Amino acid sequence: MNVFKALPPAQQRNLAFLFAAGLLFWSSLTALLPTLSLYVKDAGATDFQVGVVMGGFAVGLVLFRPWLGKLADRRDRKIVLYIGLGAVAIAPFGYLTTQSIPLLFLIRAFHGLSIAAFTTGFSALVADLSPPEARGEVIGYMTLVNPIGVAIGPALGGFLQESMGYSPLFLVSAGLGILGILVISQLQTPGLIQPATDATQPPPKLGLGQLLLSPRFRIPAIVLALIGITFGTSTIFVPLFIKETGVPLNPGLFYTASALASFTARIVVGRASDRFGRGRFITGSLVLYTIAPLLLSLAHSIPAFLLAGFLEGAAGGILFPMMISLTADRSHAFERGRTFGLVLAGFDLGMALAGPVFGSLALQLGYRGLFEVTSLLTFASLLIFVGLSSKNFTYSLKFALGSGQDLYALPK
Repeated sequence: MNVFKALPPAQQRNLAFLFAAGLLFWSSLTALLPTLSLYVKDAGATDFQVGVVMGGFAVGLVLFRPWLGKLADRRDRKIVLYIGLGAVAIAPFGYLTTQSIPLLFLIRAFHGLSIAAFTTGFSALVADLSPPEARGEVIGYMTLVNPIGVAIGPALGGFLQESMGYSPLFLVSAGLGILGILVISQLQTPGLIQPATDATQPPPKLGLGQLLLSPRFRIPAIVLALIGITFGTSTIFVPLFIKETGVPLNPGLFYTASALASFTARIVVGRASDRFGRGRFITGSLVLYTIAPLLLSLAHSIPAFLLAGFLEGAAGGILFPMMISLTADRSHAFERGRTFGLVLAGFDLGMALAGPVFGSLALQLGYRGLFEVTSLLTFASLLIFVGLSSKNFTYSLKFALGSGQDLYALPK
């Protein structure tokens, strides 16, 4: 934590308020994680309809993320944070007022706006406030809001639903989002960031399509798209799978185990990646992401489910801070909103596909078959990263194994 003490007081305050807002955001969002698919199921939905409704969240992500990234660059990161917290506060009231499957899909898509906005603004602002030489460490610590929120939210949500029903759960989720809005109001952000004007040849402002096709960001986006399918499948179908197996496990505890592993991983890898490079840690995370769903497909007991959750959490705890750091390393300050929006949109697209596609596959393959397929997809993401993450196969292999530099990283 010494890196924070070295920062100016105003910068420390901004990071503290940002951390608090992130904690409230993720607690609000994930409080619904273990029970929302059950709520949709109780409304009379089939497995396919559950997948479609839950996948609506990612549809909102895919539709809004690029626009929100542009807004963060052209206006202010703070505006985008307000949009995210506003959506996470409003959406639970929508769930509370209807059990219509089409309306639930629309509300779920609107709910997706929350994470599209908040994570884009949060990632860009953390990168803005991080010293380049300790960027991985600061990002690693700041992204602890995710596992802490995931540890609190699902356990709280599962308890509220079991003891009091769905209505108190939705009201508490909305209340946490409103508190987050109050915290964000205390942020003093740097505002609009323009390209440097004193350089001999200032970097060009690339369009969204050019950024996506750029070798700097294309492979990270593809890898995150495949991981998004795995994550989306786990989020939607693990509670239903646990219920089907008859294993006496609160689904919220699966996500709590995941959050504990994610928390531990983020503390360690951020600082280490500043010293040893991002590549080896991304590779390790993709190995874990391959093992976790395979273990889920074989699970018949509480320890097996918890171990799968732990491995999935460790994988995410390594991968996401590393991908955020990698994107920041490869981005100019004035384009960070768009680059984060585009790279993370890959993950969004994967989540969008997970609901309807795997919801229909569940009828044919069963839940165990779904997790076997996602294991194969994550293995494919590992091969793509190892072979294509740099300018050619040799450089990619060296970078992925930690013996070579990131050739796309900008000078610090």
